[in-house]
Amino acid sequence: MTPSELKTYLNHLIAKNLQISTMIWGPPGIGKSSIVMQITQEQEIDFVDVRLSQLAPTDLRGLPVAEDGISKWFPPEFLPRAGKGILFLDELNMAPPAMQGVAQQLILDRKVGSYIVPSGWFVWAAGNRKEDRAAVFDMPAPLANRFLHLEVQSDFDSFKVYALEKGLHEQIIAFLSFRSTLLHKIDPQQPAFPTPRSWEMASALHYAGLDIAPAVGMAATAEFIAYLEVYQSLPNLVSILEGNGAKVKFPTEPSSRYATVIGLTVRAANGNQAYNAFKWLNGKTTTEWVQFFIQDLLPVMRNKGQLGSLAILAKADPNLEKFIQEYKNNLHNYSG
Repeated sequence: MTPSELKTYLNHLIAKNLQISTMIWGPPGIGKSSIVMQITQEQEIDFVDVRLSQLAPTDLRGLPVAEDGISKWFPPEFLPRAGKGILFLDELNMAPPAMQGVAQQLILDRKVGSYIVPSGWFVWAAGNRKEDRAAVFDMPAPLANRFLHLEVQSDFDSFKVYALEKGLHEQIIAFLSFRSTLLHKIDPQQPAFPTPRSWEMASALHYAGLDIAPAVGMAATAEFIAYLEVYQSLPNLVSILEGNGAKVKFPTEPSSRYATVIGLTVRAANGNQAYNAFKWLNGKTTTEWVQFFIQDLLPVMRNKGQLGSLAILAKADPNLEKFIQEYKNNLHNYSG
């Protein structure tokens, strides 16, 4: 499933209060733990992230302490004791068998030593697959059989929604829109390679004017640098956003088209500028590019608090209202 589908599925587990232990499988850097963290923030519940590969069995079970002639286990402070949330056991299958054995008690019985998982908490886990060339151990069959198993793959549309929401650099988003196959491309021979996580790091480096190769590797960086040349010949986006783009032409090269549409999406500061960009695109290019613009624009306008002003303009323009309605229908069909 895609990251968006995974998020929807996990939200349903919470909504239905299905406290079934859940294992999320996927390649490194795809954002498994980030998705779970986003869910807890949106649901306004707690989040405890336990990296099992970095712990010893006593770190999870606790330390034995003599009390009245009996040895009792004192659980660690990081385990939840009240409220509602997600106890996330990350890197589960990177933990050695002894550690997995202790975690198995927590997953199967919702307790370990003297510790009991509070009733309002979900126990989820995540790990990499063997084909991802990660240093993983086999998961014992009794443990695997107690999990729901969800496998997530990289998906550019899901990443783009996240990137626009988080304000990743416009040029990073435009480049990946043009070369989406570089979103996730593991190179076992290199320490740095493209993943959704490393592109987010690359965005921070690019904002700071630094080389992005330490994040995504030399090959992806070379393509990105070559792509940046298209920005020398982009149409005047400021004029378009201000409503003065009547004489401005839509680029013919696909690379420039992606940069233009993403640039208008990111730079539209309010509903009026967004509407000016829509009118220009609607009069200059094909439906495909207008749809591409609208599907990215509406979440961006929502994040900027400008969706209401754009909706008012849409009511007076049947063309814009039609595109917005098509977007809503597609979104409903996708999520339903």
